[in-house]
Amino acid sequence: MELIPAIDLRGGRCVRLFKGDFAAETVYSSEPATILERYLAVGAARVHVVDLDGARDGEQPNRELIVGLARHPGVRLQVGGGLRTLARVRDLLASGVERAVIGSVAVTAADEVAQWMKEVGPQRVVLAFDVRLDASGTPMLTTHGWQQTTTITLWSAADRFMKAGLTHVLCTDVSRDGAMSGPNCELYAEAVRRFPEVKWQASGGVAAASDLHALRECGVAAVISGKAMLENTISPEELRPFLPNALSPA
Repeated sequence: MELIPAIDLRGGRCVRLFKGDFAAETVYSSEPATILERYLAVGAARVHVVDLDGARDGEQPNRELIVGLARHPGVRLQVGGGLRTLARVRDLLASGVERAVIGSVAVTAADEVAQWMKEVGPQRVVLAFDVRLDASGTPMLTTHGWQQTTTITLWSAADRFMKAGLTHVLCTDVSRDGAMSGPNCELYAEAVRRFPEVKWQASGGVAAASDLHALRECGVAAVISGKAMLENTISPEELRPFLPNALSPA
């Protein structure tokens, strides 16, 4: 299992939201490139970047900043937020980004996004399915920067893209994002059980090394971590087994 550190951008700064609430923002740096360099220094092979402004408003105010990050030597980025047209996806991938992360439009225009996957290659697309659990514990998709909850289940959404070659799914339990309350391991274990051919990426709640070990036991391919990495709640020694480019201890 690979640990992919996260950089969330809002207004050109590296921030974190609490449970997806734009009114509950913590600013970590006005220089996201320094955060990127820090992640690479500890051994990250990939970094997950989210344009929060784009996710909410559908625009791309942080595009030039993201392109600059993608030019950094030795980094592979997967980037989401505001990717609501094929032209934007193509442009992002052409700029040096490894994978495009597609969120709301994968829910509201699923057939169209399935065609995008075929055109650019499903291995270069990550579908971001953000969920809230309903009263029965069923994961229901949210859209538009987590502001709207749909009547679509995670399971039906994933199934719809299987014929398009679905490869990567990033699933965030919104109620745990930024809360450092532990990941929803039951959700991810069920996702792997239902769709073992998909490379699942877990997001939300990671606070300790034990969370990383628990997610690895679930069978996910990767875990996204933002706040825990930004606040150094997990030691470099504990992170090392999950970072592909981490140096072995002397």
